[in-house]
Amino acid sequence: MLLKALIIGIVEGITEFLPISSTGHMILVDEFIKLSTDKSFTNAFEVIIQLGAIFSVVLFFWKDLWPFAGTAEHKSQTWQLWLKVIVGVLPAVVLGLLFDDVIEKHLFNSKVVAITLIFYGVILIVLERFNAKKTRFKINSVSAIPFGIAIAIGVFQCLAMVPGTSRSAATIIGAMLLGLSRGAAAEFSFFLAIPTMAGATALTLYKNGFTFDAQQWMVIAVGFVTSFLVAYAVIKFLMNFIRRHDFSLFGYYRIVLGIIVLILLWTNSLS
Repeated sequence: MLLKALIIGIVEGITEFLPISSTGHMILVDEFIKLSTDKSFTNAFEVIIQLGAIFSVVLFFWKDLWPFAGTAEHKSQTWQLWLKVIVGVLPAVVLGLLFDDVIEKHLFNSKVVAITLIFYGVILIVLERFNAKKTRFKINSVSAIPFGIAIAIGVFQCLAMVPGTSRSAATIIGAMLLGLSRGAAAEFSFFLAIPTMAGATALTLYKNGFTFDAQQWMVIAVGFVTSFLVAYAVIKFLMNFIRRHDFSLFGYYRIVLGIIVLILLWTNSLS
């Protein structure tokens, strides 16, 4: 079980910040590597270890996120950034509380993941084809994001409630449609993830009542630490990657993976 937790933790760490859907990948991995026969524990595990990946954002961007050091101007900009993040996460908080159980019951399956992987893969490619003609973006840094745009990006983030969409893909697509550069879109996506996943983890623990046994907590710990370490390396890779490339590669990856999953599902239905 610990080895399975390690594998899933690696998958989570790799996919959390790439626009390819970490939840979708974990659902697909669980089709082949059953973490537990307890479905409620598996669902809780997949949510909680995402917080480990989110902690890597805090460490990587510590200087940008810590509002109690630096010049007065830096402190002011940091507090404004946090206010934008809080405002941006409100739509997901409201809709998450209203529809979390319904979505988890009806949409957490491989077919939904495959369809959304393909759909948003196409959107990414089309968006990048459009942006290839641009020489300038309206917003090139997170500090320049107006509060209204922050809320709008938060609304786009709600699309990620459907597994396979990808929280980072939804926010990056939304941010770029609203005029952000790739770098600013990716960075704000990282920051929005902090309260989003902290809240999702708190809700998951509340719903499960901290009823996990010692072995289950150990499994969670392995997945949590693994996702943290891997995600830190992925953030560093992605920030370097988007300086020289666009997101089209991830769009093609999503489409190919989605088609493979649909073929496997169709093959299994015939057997």
